Amino acid sequence: MVQIRLTNTRTKRKEAFAPIDPDNVRLYLCGPTVYDRAHLGNARPVLVFDVLVRLLNHIYGGDHVTYVRNFTDVDDKINAEAQRRRAAGSTLSLEALIDERTAETIGWYHADMDALGAMRPDHEPRATQYIAQMIAMNADLIAKGHAYEAEGHVLFDVRSFPDYGKLSGRSVDDMIAGARVEVAPFKRDPMDFVLWKPSSDDLPGWDSPWGRGRPGWHIECSAMSAALLGTHFDIHGGGIDLQFPHHENEIAQSCCAHPGAGFANIWLHNEMLQVEGKKMSKSLGNFFTVRDLLDRGVAGEVIRFVMLSTHYRKPMDWTEAKAADAEAVLRRWHGLVAGIEPATSPAPSVIAALADDLNTAGAIAALHELAAKGDGAGLLASARMLGLLLPGLGDWAIDTPLEDDIARKVETICRHWLNLRRAKDYANADLLSKEMLDAHIRLVARKDEVTEFRFLLPFSNEWALELVEKLDHILVDWAL
Repeated sequence: MVQIRLTNTRTKRKEAFAPIDPDNVRLYLCGPTVYDRAHLGNARPVLVFDVLVRLLNHIYGGDHVTYVRNFTDVDDKINAEAQRRRAAGSTLSLEALIDERTAETIGWYHADMDALGAMRPDHEPRATQYIAQMIAMNADLIAKGHAYEAEGHVLFDVRSFPDYGKLSGRSVDDMIAGARVEVAPFKRDPMDFVLWKPSSDDLPGWDSPWGRGRPGWHIECSAMSAALLGTHFDIHGGGIDLQFPHHENEIAQSCCAHPGAGFANIWLHNEMLQVEGKKMSKSLGNFFTVRDLLDRGVAGEVIRFVMLSTHYRKPMDWTEAKAADAEAVLRRWHGLVAGIEPATSPAPSVIAALADDLNTAGAIAALHELAAKGDGAGLLASARMLGLLLPGLGDWAIDTPLEDDIARKVETICRHWLNLRRAKDYANADLLSKEMLDAHIRLVARKDEVTEFRFLLPFSNEWALELVEKLDHILVDWAL
């Protein structure tokens, strides 16, 4: 069996992956807060985990892999958007506006990630579906002395967990010294974080032992992962921006709620995204969503290729030049594999690259080698390990340059001309041949078996546009 090695953020080293149960490999990716469109940086962890799941499916079998990615659908930003809509004149209740916004945003997210060729996870829990589990977990943490109630809040006692900070490599005292946030007076320690907070009557809330309120962000993923994957599972991940405080806090509350369980064995974090060498930000005018690119005509497969061309642990720089190069490469590959069935298994070189800490850049280099050898079947099977050249994902490549469009039309006419000759209908064959000569194309047959065509004028865009019109008339006149 192929040995996968992954860089574990928690241990800061590359480790051999050994699943807790090879018949039930489990992984969790922190998903989006559904208040707006997914920006390009949001797509990177989705694509990283998509390749990882494809690799795990290949090695352990799809029936033995469980992939969970959540939706955070209770959040102050969602509430603010709903309040903005109501202030703008909506007659719906705040609850209905929140439901409308989250459903709308989840629909956008699915459409955008589908366009990138990302598989849907096995489970996509919404935080609001697991409020009971969050309340129970908070009560358990209080009972075990790791959390406390204060003024309607439940807070995690960071000092009660000695390993706090190991994921991000920070000490609690250093974090306090570098903190620039105002500390709530009811906190015992500046680093204590919220597990539950009060809700006013005009905001979403649920009844709890501490009054009507709603969960803190961090407790959501701990409760959902435990419910769907168990208290000890294989891989947890997300963008490097989630390492602290979100994932650090998840570890603390999960390990204290379930002592000895271990929570996640391996933590994966992808680096951030840049645009043309600069941090993506609205202030720089280089902030855009996945949908912005798709609407500009950038194919989802092209976005995916550019993303995977850089190793997930390195900053990824999106540039127009990279997108253009990716489009050209993918057009060639789609042409090479057209009408070909994939090989029975991916190339060992591609699997080896992916097994080495998801080295997608190395895997793409191996795909280039397969293409250079003309191995269309191997290229197709291997590219699909990276979610490339998938059925339906390459429909954009059908919109080929003008030369290819002309070639397809001429080939259709050639086939009909050859059939006429085979049927000994030489009169019509000669008539069709003359019409093609008038369009400056000569048809050539060899023993009525092989047909070729030759352009009698140098190719130019001006002539090509005129030629397309003539070919279309021929195709219509001959009912082709």
